[in-house]
Amino acid sequence: MDLRAHLLDGQVIPAHPLALTAERKLDERRQCALTRYYVDAGAGGLAVGVHSTQFAIREPRYGLFEPVLQIASETIDASLAEAPRPFIKVAGVCGRTQQAVKEAVTARLLGYDAGLLSLAAFADEPADDVLAHCRTVAGEIPVLGFYLQPAVGGREYPYSFWRRFAEIENVIAIKIAPFNRYQTLDVVRAVAEAGRDDIALYTGNDDNIIADLLTRFPFGGRTIAGGLLGQWAVWTHRAVGIHAEVKAARAGNSLDAEWLTTAAAYTDANAAIFDAAHAFQGCIPGIHEVLRRQGLMAGTWCLDPDECLSPGQADEISRVCAAYPYLTDDNFVAEHVDRWMG
Repeated sequence: MDLRAHLLDGQVIPAHPLALTAERKLDERRQCALTRYYVDAGAGGLAVGVHSTQFAIREPRYGLFEPVLQIASETIDASLAEAPRPFIKVAGVCGRTQQAVKEAVTARLLGYDAGLLSLAAFADEPADDVLAHCRTVAGEIPVLGFYLQPAVGGREYPYSFWRRFAEIENVIAIKIAPFNRYQTLDVVRAVAEAGRDDIALYTGNDDNIIADLLTRFPFGGRTIAGGLLGQWAVWTHRAVGIHAEVKAARAGNSLDAEWLTTAAAYTDANAAIFDAAHAFQGCIPGIHEVLRRQGLMAGTWCLDPDECLSPGQADEISRVCAAYPYLTDDNFVAEHVDRWMG
């Protein structure tokens, strides 16, 4: 598979959640079922060991980083064995340089194609130090850059940082997720002005998915090819359909104004699932709640017992499910869930 060509073509890449039992132990059966769901839904890749998988899997008391990556990799291979197609396995890579390199090597040995490089461990280090870190990790595995919003542990990086980041040879894509329009433009412009038409741009702006995907930016006509999104961990089959429709619409000479309505609906749905009303505190449990209602997860449990749905969040999720049934894929899941459970 040509990784760059696959990413540039535009893919739906869900951020894989972590299925736990009521005792907060790994539920391997449901973890595999989730992976099968994403593959059968038509995703073009999966991101594992990322925010939605819970960063705490790396803590020694849990020891879940390698097992979770291995389960996903093996399940993807088995799911695609009968009908092979291009599919990118992305592993989250976190921490300071020593840890990040170790995670990158582990991911590569487990069959992952690329690493989504979190810079959350670099709270205020000089740009030169952060870029040196990025170059070192890129020496171990192809890298997807990650502009993470400050509300969940990221930091602001100026245009100049992304312009230099785009010069790293083994960068194959950038996930743009600052939840900020100005900062989103910084990344698009930086990649365009670096002349890197081989770096794919992906949205991680779960609050603005449709607009990101529809836009042809005024920087050499660059577009955001696809998404690597926590929002796409739910209703994935429909997300694949919407993404295909967006690509077709963008290729045309005009856009139907109805897309603006769909964009607002998606943002409203994301606000409920990601718990925007409480500064995203219930983001991961919100994803779990949608999957629980579909029968893919047994509960909303997280490794941290204090990480749970916020007051009123379940009602908000019910509201958006009722308001926007055309964004959901409940029927698709109901048809296949028993087979995915094995």
